[in-house]
Amino acid sequence: MRPISLTVNGHTHAVQVEDRTLLADLLRDQLLLTGTHVGCDTSQCGCCTVLMDGDAVKSCSVLAVQAEGSQITTIEGLSAGPDLHPIQAAFSQCHGLQCGFCTPGMIMATAGLLSHTPQPTEAQIHEGLAGNLCRCTGYIHIVDAVKLAAQTLQEKSA
Repeated sequence: MRPISLTVNGHTHAVQVEDRTLLADLLRDQLLLTGTHVGCDTSQCGCCTVLMDGDAVKSCSVLAVQAEGSQITTIEGLSAGPDLHPIQAAFSQCHGLQCGFCTPGMIMATAGLLSHTPQPTEAQIHEGLAGNLCRCTGYIHIVDAVKLAAQTLQEKSA
């Protein structure tokens, strides 16, 4: 076991992990943040996407020890207070979800994309979401949600 410290959703955690513990498992099993889903265990689906120091990463492919000292944001920490984050609201408004299993990862991938590319083109949206799979939708509503979120965030920052 190895002690690590990381900040998750604004709260610092000092935890003991095995060297082989995945960040996804730490978040779900030790910190009880179950909004981070694990869908494939091979980093193909993107359901486990979180922000690590502002970048979207697949937490099933990051060892917890690699997150030492990092700032992690999960779906639970995206909004502040009872109101939905504009990305979450856009996914709801545009029907960018069906069963919802992939939704946390899609939303966090969108957050990562929009933090680096505030006004993405449709091609940039497709590229930004390329590592996230949805088995229910045709992605049209998801892309619409990203466009609406980008527009809403731009209006809020103006």
